[in-house]
Amino acid sequence: YSADTVEDEMEMATVRHRPEALELLEAQSKFTKKELQILYRGFKNECPSGVVNEETFKEIYSQFFPQGDSTTYAHFLFNAFDTDHNGSVSFEDFVMGLSILLRGTVQEKLNWAFNLYDINKDGYITKE
Repeated sequence: YSADTVEDEMEMATVRHRPEALELLEAQSKFTKKELQILYRGFKNECPSGVVNEETFKEIYSQFFPQGDSTTYAHFLFNAFDTDHNGSVSFEDFVMGLSILLRGTVQEKLNWAFNLYDINKDGYITKE
């Protein structure tokens, strides 16, 4: 066995998430099939397994804010994207959140932002 063979076997044993059919995502989101293909390439580049956990999400997000500590905000952002609260953000989760943020109605964007800041999900945003 070479090191490459062991790595290949380990990689194949890793659970990989395959996205839903692009046609279904196209119907559910406000992106075209071509845009979804481009988004998927970028997502797979950063998250080869097809899903991103919170720690990786924080690492990726911190690259956009190298001057300060963005981990707390990234935690809340991760939770907003992780709509089924399973501890990971799939490509579908990412696309649906991005679809709302970039192309949603004002009401959809407000609902998404409210969900982001309603930390304990009690229906209120408090000063804390």
